[in-house]
Amino acid sequence: MSHSRNLPEDSIRPRLRHRRTISAVPKRYLPIPEMPLGAPQVDRHPPEARSTRRRLRACRECDWLVALPPLSAGQKADCPRCGHTLVNRHFQPAQRSMSLALSALLALAMAVSFPFVSFSVSGIGNRIELSQTATTLIGFDQPLVAIVVILTTIVLPAVYLLGVIWLQLGLLRGEPYPASRQIARSLSHLHPWMMADVFIIGALVSLIKVAGMADIDLGMAFWAFCAFAFLLLMTTQSLDSDWMWFSLAGEPLAPEDTRTGETAASQGLTGCHTCGLVNRLDNEGGGYCRRCGESLHARLPHSLQRTWALLVASAVMYIPANVYPIMTTTSLGQSTPSTIIEGVVELIQMGSWPIAMVIFVASVIVPVGKLGALTWLCLVAKRSDELNAGTRTRLYRLTEFIGRWSMVDVFVVAILVALIRAGSLMSITPGPAALAFATVVILTMLAAMTFDPRLIWDTPPAGKARTATVRRQEGTG
Repeated sequence: MSHSRNLPEDSIRPRLRHRRTISAVPKRYLPIPEMPLGAPQVDRHPPEARSTRRRLRACRECDWLVALPPLSAGQKADCPRCGHTLVNRHFQPAQRSMSLALSALLALAMAVSFPFVSFSVSGIGNRIELSQTATTLIGFDQPLVAIVVILTTIVLPAVYLLGVIWLQLGLLRGEPYPASRQIARSLSHLHPWMMADVFIIGALVSLIKVAGMADIDLGMAFWAFCAFAFLLLMTTQSLDSDWMWFSLAGEPLAPEDTRTGETAASQGLTGCHTCGLVNRLDNEGGGYCRRCGESLHARLPHSLQRTWALLVASAVMYIPANVYPIMTTTSLGQSTPSTIIEGVVELIQMGSWPIAMVIFVASVIVPVGKLGALTWLCLVAKRSDELNAGTRTRLYRLTEFIGRWSMVDVFVVAILVALIRAGSLMSITPGPAALAFATVVILTMLAAMTFDPRLIWDTPPAGKARTATVRRQEGTG
């Protein structure tokens, strides 16, 4: 493996960042604190202390190839080109993530075992459990929305937490359990679809809407679910995937003649998006990761075409999501259907300006902004240059982060439909826009996932060579 030639040091070494303060690249690597002798092997030394050679990473957002420095607990290494976080180091990561996952799983068990919330008006009331926010929708011919709600709030988070516990237990005992690599691969794919924190916001919006019409009583499950959402977030942030993969399967040698301070694709290499290992591509520009088995490509195949298709489908579905009512409210025998915008106006008339702004931003600004941002990124991807690539990459990160929060309105409908069931006195039923809007959220999230941000950093050559390069990188040629 050869070093980069005549390149500035800050272009090949990741930036070291502390959680609270940001420091410049140190001239000397920081010392690595020793673990207690009784600590498990997985936690006794970080990967850098168990390897005498450089560990290389190709940034998943700009494809820049760098060598990881030794990291102390609480530090992270950022790509010097685009600022993407390559590694986030934690102290005793196996114990940390397993304890948080066990706590989150216990909180989830409590959340599904006790009453979630209840309401009463004029002597008539109703009490629901957490699972009823999904099952009630089936009775109103909304099975697809019910599946989305139950998967994103209960099933997928539970599977994720069980996977974390399975992996960390195996590492702590010194021998990974069966199927550990497959489970570790699945964790990164499950992460975007867990929306317990979004559900909490939806629950708060729902309760504020009902508080003016009825008496609300929060059950033990509500507080347990709040704790679960917080612990789940902490678990995902505590997972040190770099340390975990090194402990699971070591780290095979990087391909020979690998040069840092250049893009991986220019050397016929690519970094695995799941475990981070740098691999050499085959003659067709693909292959499989030597460590985790994930499929590899220089650039995501047909990235722009798939993103365009998902964006068009999202735009089409956004029309019925706003034209048709998202729910119908029955009060004293009179039924009033309301669209998303009408719901925002109703909240404003009730004096709930903050909640109205939350719904308006999540249901209108975010979907429209995400559609516009991804459309613009697709249009300019082939004309990108490094002068503005950083700004475009930050825009992509923003669109990828905010997309899931649009699900707030769907969760509001699910909670209100399950809770407000007092016949002709007061009841709420879901409208056809609920399914359309949930489809918009899912399609825009998929669009952000299929867009390859590395295309933003690819400087296209002129003329026919430019067209051939772009087609090859997108997998169309």
